[in-house]
Amino acid sequence: MGELRFDGGRMCLDLVATRVARPAGERLDRVERVAEWMYGTGLVPPGTPVPATAELTRGLQDLRTLLEAMVSAQLTGTPPPPDAVARVNEVARAAAPPVPRAVLGEDGALTRALAAPPDADGLLAAVARDAVDLFTDPLARSRLRRCEGENCALVYLDTSRGRRRRWCSSEVCGNRERVARHRRRTTPALREA
Repeated sequence: MGELRFDGGRMCLDLVATRVARPAGERLDRVERVAEWMYGTGLVPPGTPVPATAELTRGLQDLRTLLEAMVSAQLTGTPPPPDAVARVNEVARAAAPPVPRAVLGEDGALTRALAAPPDADGLLAAVARDAVDLFTDPLARSRLRRCEGENCALVYLDTSRGRRRRWCSSEVCGNRERVARHRRRTTPALREA
């Protein structure tokens, strides 16, 4: 259901983006989608076998729920739920994240590989550690924004000059807004409304 998005600026925010807001739905609905998400975030190099388990899928969905609560608290200026923080910390320390290594290709270029096959706990720990890094960094945390696009609830880090970014993606929500604005200006019935 829906394409995976990687506009958040952090792996943990890209996980939050896997829940479809409208209509309510799930982007991580199959183990193949979980592998696609892992490759898209860069956590696992493309082609690396990802543990195709319901445990990993369920673990990511549970972690996402915790991160949504922490993001919501940050955006509303309230303290994060202590149970969410405690659980994210548990996941972060449960296992060692995958260890990357450089591999010399046939053409002499270096490529990224993992030192050992990843396991579910290590992959979850890597995402949770990314969240710990984000939420404990006052500067990064202050750049957290929710997309202003109509029907979009994605969150992202605003790293733009002047901190004036309004959309999760200029190509997606930004373009929709520009098209809608153009239609309002050029369509007589919409101008009068």
